[in-house]
Amino acid sequence: MQKRFALITSLIFTLTLLAAGQGKPSPAASATCELGGGATIKTDYSSPRMKGRKIYGDLVPYGEVWRTGANEATTFVTSSAIKVGGKDVPAGSYTIFTVPGQDKWTLIINKKTGEWGIPYKYQSDELARVDMKVSKLPAPVENFTIAYDKSPNGCAMHIDWDTTRAAVSITK
Repeated sequence: MQKRFALITSLIFTLTLLAAGQGKPSPAASATCELGGGATIKTDYSSPRMKGRKIYGDLVPYGEVWRTGANEATTFVTSSAIKVGGKDVPAGSYTIFTVPGQDKWTLIINKKTGEWGIPYKYQSDELARVDMKVSKLPAPVENFTIAYDKSPNGCAMHIDWDTTRAAVSITK
């Protein structure tokens, strides 16, 4: 009986150590933008890795709605009314999706929150669809990244992965 207990305890301990050392393949990440006057934007997402894979046009198909990251859908929370690519977005919590293309992306701001991400079946909850500018990065980006750069009128949100950048302006 003691041998059995020791074996089970050893097995549980070994599995715990292995699980702790693995790390998440798509860890949680966050980006924020201070627009001034107390207005903020916060985006929470999961950051997958390239791992030698072909990303756009393969892992992430062109012309299809993508959860814009991994795991749970990406959140987009704004503390005050803003304009995203010229479209009005009231203060609140949203989910963002994208439709990647070779030359143009579309950002989808959705009022439904808490979903896993895909398949996308939330068209009736869309607040806006906004065109994003696409450019080529000088070097591949291994970790999927959403970030904000301060601009004179607000912030530019950019999504970088592989050699692609998709960007949109955000103003108050």
